[in-house]
Amino acid sequence: MMHTEIKRHPSLYLEVCSQNEELRLPLHTSIALFLLSYCDCKSFKVFLVSTEPGSSQSPRSQLSESLDVTDVQLEDLPQLVRGCRLPAVLDETGSLCRAGLAVVLRHIINKTLQADPSRNDVLALLGFKKTCLKACAEVSKWTRLCEIGIPSAVEEHLKNPNNQYQQPPLSILTLERRLAEPVKVHNDDKIRRQKLQEQRQNEKNESPEGGGIPDSGSEPGQSAQVCDGLELRAALAKLSVDSVPTPTTRENSEIRKVKTTDLPPLEHVFAEGLYFTLTDVVLLPCIHQYLCSLLANAASTVHQLPHLLRWYSRVQEVPGVLRAAEACGMALSIPQLPASSGLLGPSAEDNPTSLLEQEEGQEMSTQPPFVGGPRPTMTKLQENGIEAAFAPHPCPAWTLPWDSLPGAINPTEGKMSNIRAARKRQQLNNLVAMVTELARPGYTVVDFCSGTGHVGIVLAHMLPDCQVILIENKEESLVRAQSRSTELGLKNLSFIQANLDYFTGAFHIGVALHACGVATDMVMEHCIQAGAAFVISPCCYGFIQNAIKFSFPKSKKFQETLTYKEHMILCRFADQTAVQLPPDRRLIGKQCMGLVDLDRSWAAETHGYSVLVMTMEPESCSPKNNMLVGRPPQNNGLEVGAGQLEAPAHN
Repeated sequence: MMHTEIKRHPSLYLEVCSQNEELRLPLHTSIALFLLSYCDCKSFKVFLVSTEPGSSQSPRSQLSESLDVTDVQLEDLPQLVRGCRLPAVLDETGSLCRAGLAVVLRHIINKTLQADPSRNDVLALLGFKKTCLKACAEVSKWTRLCEIGIPSAVEEHLKNPNNQYQQPPLSILTLERRLAEPVKVHNDDKIRRQKLQEQRQNEKNESPEGGGIPDSGSEPGQSAQVCDGLELRAALAKLSVDSVPTPTTRENSEIRKVKTTDLPPLEHVFAEGLYFTLTDVVLLPCIHQYLCSLLANAASTVHQLPHLLRWYSRVQEVPGVLRAAEACGMALSIPQLPASSGLLGPSAEDNPTSLLEQEEGQEMSTQPPFVGGPRPTMTKLQENGIEAAFAPHPCPAWTLPWDSLPGAINPTEGKMSNIRAARKRQQLNNLVAMVTELARPGYTVVDFCSGTGHVGIVLAHMLPDCQVILIENKEESLVRAQSRSTELGLKNLSFIQANLDYFTGAFHIGVALHACGVATDMVMEHCIQAGAAFVISPCCYGFIQNAIKFSFPKSKKFQETLTYKEHMILCRFADQTAVQLPPDRRLIGKQCMGLVDLDRSWAAETHGYSVLVMTMEPESCSPKNNMLVGRPPQNNGLEVGAGQLEAPAHN
């Protein structure tokens, strides 16, 4: 009976890596274990996954006995987990996997709160509006810095600390500069007025006659230290497990009259401002190991990181942090600095522009204000023999048998109007027709950016001999899709909550309906790397911009013809296809859509793909009615014919 109870717990899989022939816990694993210990979360069966075949070693000796973990080999992982980067959580049903550091950490917090809703300290980790590290790394520079940039930089440093100590990594310097900036928090006016009141009271106390003149012997940073106490008190009060009412002390009239612009700024206490959040949990194991390495190999370097050192000390004052760190084998302490190293802060030479400022500056320099319309750019393309061209739709009248399909498949079962549901059915007709023709028994089809599963659920029903995986970053959408799948009794459908980069499994066809902005390019890239066919309907062309993995234009011929700014003009006007716009303007928007997708198709063709850009039928099914159908080299011989698609194929 007890064995059955344990199996019902979700399983948390954490990576163990090898360095110098010894097993060690990578930072992502240390971070997850630290959060488990801090939350005192017992909701998971925890597995340490060794990538070394046949290894008999285990890093469990580094951990406290309070952390119940089990060793497992990579080849013994469930299939769905093997297709994801760790850390990953597999739910009790075995059909929903959550992968990636931020997604897994937020899930640990949510499971802790489900077990004990009174844990205000754990709830506070999610930050204001519960959005801490919720935005995926592809679109949020801050999430990318904390989830990927800093852990990767520290891991790289730890591999060879003696060769990299002269200059801290750019990601570490970026965090140092962020910690030095004033912070703004929701409803900070009251805290800033309280800070001003304490500053003035402190000045009176220091004055010999109480006349408000500071003591000449006081140190320059002394008043800041007093205010720092206020900010730290405010931060720690938020972490109280018991709900303690805030004292109703009102500022005097003199303080209330001070303009908001004249109030003193608030200083960083923790990574995101005043309050201890999930971001601090992510950073603590990283910064701890980095500082330990610096003090052992290059102690003089720490003078460049005064704010980081102060943050490191403050984090240790948070109740529960020292206990959790000890359970994970982290011996936290206040760094003992060399006598010669005064914390003067980085010099101009030692402090290069932060990563975020570099990216922001690049975007500003590469995205000048738009001037004029798209016609000059379109004319320039025409002069070079480039025009939008759409392949004929192979089966414009093909439709799913909606009247005979189970109700849970029909979009009308969702929270949308009848008109919108009718258009959604038309969109699904187009994508399902293309995927059904490409699919073969035993294929794996991945519905990227799946939302609540409109595409993937239909495909799973129509292709019972194929495995269908839904990948979506938003938990609420994926849980809704899983509920619909359970109602339908589908056994060939799995779910992954993750950013695209955390999915590494093999598949044969990738599909995406209205993948926003560069998400279309990310899906195409994922399919090309896997050698898979793709059926994609792009959306939100105006959100396209250069990213870490992509630069625009993408194809050689477009690059030889257009600048980045000119390509962005096409993207901007490609979004102007709404039905309320004048017909001639919508026509230009459609041509711009075609040109942007032509560039994408030519870029894919350099990898041997055969790509068709076509219009979904009827055109009125969506203002964004383009569809890209790509076949990898080995499938180029497949023909899409109307005769093959007269009825839904079950393969």
